[in-house]
Amino acid sequence: MSVIYLLLSLSILVAIVFFIAFIYSVKKGQYDDSYTPSVRMLFDDELVKVKQEKLTKD
Repeated sequence: MSVIYLLLSLSILVAIVFFIAFIYSVKKGQYDDSYTPSVRMLFDDELVKVKQEKLTKD
């Protein structure tokens, strides 16, 4: 029975460590997307053309 308590506490500790690492990486900007905004302007015209084609078909 003591092995279950040991494994449970160890798994909770590992989960807390991963959660702290995730929060740290989010605060440091690891998941910020800096590439898409610079390329988005290249594809805006295609989106406008598709919308115009849909409007002219209706």
